[in-house]
Amino acid sequence: MARSRVAVLKTTPATVVDDYKRLMRLTDYQQFLPHDKETALKINISSNYFYPACSTTPWQLDGVIATLLEDGYNKESLYGCHNRTVVVSARRGELANKHKQVVVGKYGLRNIHLYEKSEEWIQYTPKAKMRVLDKIYPEGIRIPKRLVGSNIIHLPTMKTHVFTTITGAMKNAFGGLLFEKRHWTHSVIHETLVDLLAIQKEIHPGIFAVMDGTFAGDGPGPRCMVPLVKNYILASGDMVAIDAVAAKMMGFDPLSIKFIRLAHEQGLGCGDVREIEVVGEDISGVNFHFEVGNTLASRGQKMIYWGPLKPLETLLLHTFLAPWSYAASFLYHDVYWYNYVGRARVKEALRTDWGKLFASY
Repeated sequence: MARSRVAVLKTTPATVVDDYKRLMRLTDYQQFLPHDKETALKINISSNYFYPACSTTPWQLDGVIATLLEDGYNKESLYGCHNRTVVVSARRGELANKHKQVVVGKYGLRNIHLYEKSEEWIQYTPKAKMRVLDKIYPEGIRIPKRLVGSNIIHLPTMKTHVFTTITGAMKNAFGGLLFEKRHWTHSVIHETLVDLLAIQKEIHPGIFAVMDGTFAGDGPGPRCMVPLVKNYILASGDMVAIDAVAAKMMGFDPLSIKFIRLAHEQGLGCGDVREIEVVGEDISGVNFHFEVGNTLASRGQKMIYWGPLKPLETLLLHTFLAPWSYAASFLYHDVYWYNYVGRARVKEALRTDWGKLFASY
């Protein structure tokens, strides 16, 4: 069996779109994405605002779409793909992060929001044995009908996460494949990500991931990180391998991260960096020394999911009381944290060359 390949390149604001083309071709990406199928560009939006390293970048979308069109993919078969969460608005986020400006404005592609009334969600029975999803959703697992039979390109950024240590290609499916009650899975998030990858391998003809690490996020991600300029971009047809390589670059042992280890053991991809072919840059000495950390909000969530408030989890998050958690998240992240901490970091980032590129879109 061929080794899993992850391409890694250093880039600059002046060359990033062309570098994305070279990056994808280094992986021979077309072998993973059949030309005769539709292709969903699964955009990541983790905040209502632009916050560096938090959400898919406009140049990431630009580079990926330009590559696909140059290499003969039909424009009509490509579409931007968004999910909704109870705490982040994809409609606000796609404008603040300039996704719509690229997908619709520059390239004229379709822009699909999976949660709208026009989009059908169907009950799906996986062929693979589920670790947790069949227990969390005994009434049946619901997924978007549109994604069945469609290629998917995941567009994560390089960042830490308070629940999963890092978030990347595997976590990017979390929003797209699960309906709005997906917060029910947070206490078993690692097993959930493995189940979702197993489902993806059943429903998608092709899966690929392109990760942006031009800004990378250190600390309590995905919304309260310290954004740092790192100038890296990554791509792979193996979701486990790209997450493993990103984790190693950020300073973590990939196989110590549960979702990577479980997916590796289940044969869904390669999580052992010693067995992964890394092409492009030599990253053997790369270590960002990132640490995850916590926020007031994440400490409270962890008390519910894994701490002393665990007996109250169903009452607090699965009943009519659940909206309290959405309100608490909004008040902490959007009202307090972004205004008193995040906004200053955004202003600083916008003064960098990457910030100037962002402003140009």
